[in-house]
Amino acid sequence: MTIVHKAGNIHKNADGLSRWALANTPDNPAYVPLEAEPQIPIEGINITDIGTEFFEEVRESYKQDRNCHILTSLLDEDCKDTSLVNALDEVWKNSYSEGRFHLFDGIIYHITKHSCDRTLEKAKNCAWWPTWRRETIEYCHTCDRCQTANRSTGKKFGLMIHIQAPKSPWEVCHMDWVTSLSPSRDKRYNACLVIVDRYSKTPIFVPCHKDETAMDTALLLWSRVISHTGLFKNIISNRDAKFTSAIWTNLHRLFGTKLSFSKAYHPQTDGLAERMIQTFEDIIRRFCAYGL
Repeated sequence: MTIVHKAGNIHKNADGLSRWALANTPDNPAYVPLEAEPQIPIEGINITDIGTEFFEEVRESYKQDRNCHILTSLLDEDCKDTSLVNALDEVWKNSYSEGRFHLFDGIIYHITKHSCDRTLEKAKNCAWWPTWRRETIEYCHTCDRCQTANRSTGKKFGLMIHIQAPKSPWEVCHMDWVTSLSPSRDKRYNACLVIVDRYSKTPIFVPCHKDETAMDTALLLWSRVISHTGLFKNIISNRDAKFTSAIWTNLHRLFGTKLSFSKAYHPQTDGLAERMIQTFEDIIRRFCAYGL
């Protein structure tokens, strides 16, 4: 490799490699004068240092103070004598009862926020000890002020309802969709409707398209499933738009079929269909397609 110098006027647009950056001096054509920093006159400086005699006076005052003497006895020996606690002045007694003279309780007392998560976030930046997370959570859950002042913004939790066991096949079925599959060759199927019998765990896979409407889903269920199994007494599914639409709910109301929907944060209700979908995807991944 040979390095050949080229004059600067050959380059149409100057860059850092072809032009050296000039210093910001008065002889530079692009000189920009700097703003002078404001000068603040200092009329006088007074430096004060606390001598050792100050700390000695504080120590002597601690020894002479009745409340400090009682607190020292309580904290050094971890004494549970109620007579010593009752001997404190009212302000000191309240502070001792709140735990503000113990390291752990004092730290948590001063960093306690509106929730347990906020208190944990503040505590990890303030101090550390081996069981800080567990003890902080226990403190928040047993704090009287946290329990009475914090309000709950969510709905009350309802009782879990047990799914009634079917007495014969195809009385209760689980239903869910599998979408975003690789399109098939002929009819370009890219989704599958999965129906699983709760009694016998028998699955039925209906190939379809992912843009099927609620009416299309009802026709598929009628022609491919109900024509062979009969009407269901209960259908368990998630809250997909197809399963919660008016045409789907009204149609099954005419059939006398009960529709049971899983909650947003409790997918275990439709867990039988979810587990069958995992098996179905494993089969396709092994035999039909790559990258699924």
